[in-house]
Amino acid sequence: MTTTRPLEVALAYHHAWTAGDLDAAFSLVAPDVTCDAPAGRLGGADALRAFMEPFARTLTHTELLAAFGDDASAVLVYDTASRAVPSAPASELYEVAAGRIVAVRIIFDRLPFALVRGEVSRTPS
Repeated sequence: MTTTRPLEVALAYHHAWTAGDLDAAFSLVAPDVTCDAPAGRLGGADALRAFMEPFARTLTHTELLAAFGDDASAVLVYDTASRAVPSAPASELYEVAAGRIVAVRIIFDRLPFALVRGEVSRTPS
């Protein structure tokens, strides 16, 4: 019996969602996944997909910068470009059990999006 390592699961998920294949990505997510993101906690695969899908649909480029994993978790660091912003760096910590993502913590720089929406200014006060 072979087990899929958390890093392999995280990379497969990342490559799928960044390529716009949300069905393939979410086949790797447990139905009761929890997600902590800058906007708050999400519960369940449907909520995570509703959070990820609008952003995934706007991507124009992604670059994986680093990937690390152990027997229970994996960390990916990446940068994305979208129709809204040219660079949005992020990292994700995945907990994986039985070959599926059971928890994810998403950390990303919200500043590029706030600048585009005019919520903040680059000019120091």
